[in-house]
Amino acid sequence: MLKRTLALTAGLALSFTAVLAQAADVLKVSAIPDEAPTELLRKFEPLGAYLKQKLGMDVEFVPVADYPAVVEALATNRLDMAWLGGFTFVQAQLKSDPKVIPLVQREQDAQFTSKFITADPNVKSLTDLKGKTFAFGSVSSTSGSLMPRYFMLKDGIKPESYFSRVGYSGAHDATVAWVQAGKVDAGVLNASVWQKLVDAGKVDTNKVKVFATTPAYFDYNWTVRGTLDPALTAKIKQAFLDLDPTNPEHKKILDLQAASRFIETSPDNYKGIEEAARAADLLK
Repeated sequence: MLKRTLALTAGLALSFTAVLAQAADVLKVSAIPDEAPTELLRKFEPLGAYLKQKLGMDVEFVPVADYPAVVEALATNRLDMAWLGGFTFVQAQLKSDPKVIPLVQREQDAQFTSKFITADPNVKSLTDLKGKTFAFGSVSSTSGSLMPRYFMLKDGIKPESYFSRVGYSGAHDATVAWVQAGKVDAGVLNASVWQKLVDAGKVDTNKVKVFATTPAYFDYNWTVRGTLDPALTAKIKQAFLDLDPTNPEHKKILDLQAASRFIETSPDNYKGIEEAARAADLLK
């Protein structure tokens, strides 16, 4: 009887694991809301259509309210895949069991930077901002909060005591809007969004300027839940790696993702992000 009970228990455990690991009929995908929801959807639609064709399954974009919601949904298997920043990847990895799996990053994510911007012509460096107002993006943003804060702390600048007021705009494009409108004296955002806004003419570069750039660090990646079917995980990774910039249709997808191409990534690339988060007291 005991042997039969143990065998039944083991069988149920294996069945449960198989259920968790199986692929859903629809691949549920999301992204940290580092830009306006309409922009996130616009960027994803061609990629979603490409993945549907490559994977032979429906792909659904699931919008979320904030950064923590993406982390929680991926870590608890309510999402299959998400576009994460380095910090949100670290948070998802720490919250999940089995661990979430980073698949690919853009080539430039190995050397990512943040831009400090201002509309005040008298501001030439962070030294000129002492006692003035400053904006980060989201608290959970790697490039809009964590890494700029980390580098400022290394230079002896504690934002809450150095600036007269610190605000959080919630997204990179919102930070630019705050600075351009004079809501804050300066702010920081990721280099990719800054360049996109400049290229699209959505920022007045006669008024708003970059006055400093952070050192480089690892940032964004596409990550899947740890319980996803390994065969599907491999197919998703290969689909990203197959995007060819010499193919006009693929180039449209890559351009929307601000990517020259996608390359493989690994959890080890984000150890520095975790160390920075702990140094900035953003992880306990």
